[in-house]
Amino acid sequence: MTEHLTVVEHPLVQHKLTLMREKDTSTKTFRQLLREIAHLLAYEVTRELPMTTKTIDTPLCPMDAPMIEGKKLALISILRAGNGLLDGILDLVPAARVGFVGLYRDPETLQPVKYYFKVPDALEERITIVVDPMLATGNSSAAAIDMLKEAGAKNIRFLCLLAAPEGVARMKEAHPDVPIVTASLDDHLNDHGYIVPGLGDAGDRMYGTK
Repeated sequence: MTEHLTVVEHPLVQHKLTLMREKDTSTKTFRQLLREIAHLLAYEVTRELPMTTKTIDTPLCPMDAPMIEGKKLALISILRAGNGLLDGILDLVPAARVGFVGLYRDPETLQPVKYYFKVPDALEERITIVVDPMLATGNSSAAAIDMLKEAGAKNIRFLCLLAAPEGVARMKEAHPDVPIVTASLDDHLNDHGYIVPGLGDAGDRMYGTK
């Protein structure tokens, strides 16, 4: 992945995203759609995984067959909303190692505050995929990646559902080596740091909280 930002314009992704944006979509449906869209986004973010071969026996003959090379992927969820994307990716990559970064955004400064950090070992040997549905100001995402790099991660990718131009710019400035995969680059952030047109607060819509 050489581009800093990849927008996945597949028709299924865009259709499901439209349903998620609608304000009357139920919590149950929103959660299911997020899981489904995570499958499709995971296809893109894992497109260039390193490959090797393994000699196997099919019912007809031996063959050298392709396999993913190296240690298991590390999937890092930025709590709490990241768990919706995480669940969908784990459907496809069930053997991945999983970590969590707990950050909340100070409502006055919009700066991230850490409250939890637990990640797999040997991050320096793993491809690390960080997931959070919303890339808004980019402050929390940049802070989470700072922590992961301090923990040893070297090959990091960021996966989100929606991105704001401000968040993309912040991430490119802080972590130009981390490619971003998203379903949509939206228009802007409002005065409260929410993505417009967006879909509201992803965590609240996933879990039915306010």
